[in-house]
Amino acid sequence: MMNFFKLQGPAARVAPRPDPRDIGGPRQPMLIARNLRKHFPITGGLLGRAVASVKAVDDVSFTVQKGETLGVVGESGCGKSTLARLLMHLVPPDSGEMIFDGQEVGARYGLRLRDLRRNMQMVFQDSASSLNPRMPIEESVAYGPRVHGMGRAEARAHAISLLEQVGLPARLFAGRYPHELSGGQKQRVNIARALALDPRMLILDEAVSALDKSVEAQVLNLLRRLKSEFNLTYIFISHDLHVVQYISDRVMVMYLGEVVEIGPVERIYANASHPYTQALLASQLHADPRNRVTDPPITGDPPNPVNPPTGCRFHTRCPFAEAMCSSTAPRLHPLAGEEGHIVACHMADPSSGHARAGRAGLDRLGMARPLAAKAASEPPCKEGLRA
Repeated sequence: MMNFFKLQGPAARVAPRPDPRDIGGPRQPMLIARNLRKHFPITGGLLGRAVASVKAVDDVSFTVQKGETLGVVGESGCGKSTLARLLMHLVPPDSGEMIFDGQEVGARYGLRLRDLRRNMQMVFQDSASSLNPRMPIEESVAYGPRVHGMGRAEARAHAISLLEQVGLPARLFAGRYPHELSGGQKQRVNIARALALDPRMLILDEAVSALDKSVEAQVLNLLRRLKSEFNLTYIFISHDLHVVQYISDRVMVMYLGEVVEIGPVERIYANASHPYTQALLASQLHADPRNRVTDPPITGDPPNPVNPPTGCRFHTRCPFAEAMCSSTAPRLHPLAGEEGHIVACHMADPSSGHARAGRAGLDRLGMARPLAAKAASEPPCKEGLRA
């Protein structure tokens, strides 16, 4: 039987349960990324030499605490999906380091890639193309454990159990092929497959963006339940700011391959401090026709990542840009009085010399404050259906 429900605001963060696999202790971040960089070369000429490069991810650093959900947002092309692939080492980084639960990834006496991928799995955006069309879903879920040494019968029983836990009764779905499933069912299979190795962290790259709102709500509730049951940590990448607000504990905002702001979700949505974050929040659409967005809070396309602007990369679209913004790149700077809230903007640094330096918050920026306040006060997700 189907019944209507309404998703409530983000649940209070609960400390993760003790995990026997824990190495660094509860205060050790699950993941530390330092100065990750990936430039894709562009070749040309008769000899096919590199003539330029796409600066997809440039000097990105952040941490993810155990048991939290870090939401990652930004325009298309800002480097979110490339960052996810760098974390999984599906694409090798040009430079930078990763530390997973106190162990450096790829170091001589650190964590091997095989062990990293056992502990960290990824759910991709395209649920159809990420499944093998020639394999029944039971075999798709069981394949990973078998590769890692589990026996065939045990892997099959494990796959059936996981299908049940993600809401796909094995007696109905285990023998089906991907083309026989709906989009939401395929994504549930991908979630089950990601859980098959009993990971500690999931990277969810636009995992609900292709789903109808009713199905999206079901999958979001499923993800929250699984996080509690499996003691998981999430990196949640999405364009949907309402969904990010609902599921995240902290939010990281990216622009043109760089991090521009990181902070607790309630502070980002109520008092965002980077002009780009302000523009993203002001761009949210609302169901109330009295609060329609008539004037775009941000105009123009992002600059070419092959030749990004010097200094602050947002200065070509920022209404508060000054001469220093085009010559000096800002560093992530903590906001006074807001623990854990850091911003890469000259206006956030009182010693930067910017005319607006030291004037914090929305009053300092003055960008569409009513729209952002409205977005922060509304429920983050609309009504949906749940079986």
